[in-house]
Amino acid sequence: MLEQVMVMTESPAILKPLLKAAMQNEARQLAHGIKRTKERLTMFEKQFGMSSDEFKQRFEVGEINETLDIIDWLMEIEALRLLNEQYQALKHARFN
Repeated sequence: MLEQVMVMTESPAILKPLLKAAMQNEARQLAHGIKRTKERLTMFEKQFGMSSDEFKQRFEVGEINETLDIIDWLMEIEALRLLNEQYQALKHARFN
């Protein structure tokens, strides 16, 4: 479902390109964050010998005990989810 966000200004010719550039910059930063987070997830996967999906399933059923590394891994998984949501929201935004 598409929703509209309205920004009111007395200078649309000036504001529109600024907003568009800010959104493009934010999308680039999010893409960089996604790349870095995926790299950290790969390090955890190599360290523990399982995919992040398998890890999360095993953790949720209690097969894996909490440690600092495990908490960090869970936080990276959640960070990737949030970064992806934000990136997709920006990538699908349109200006009229």
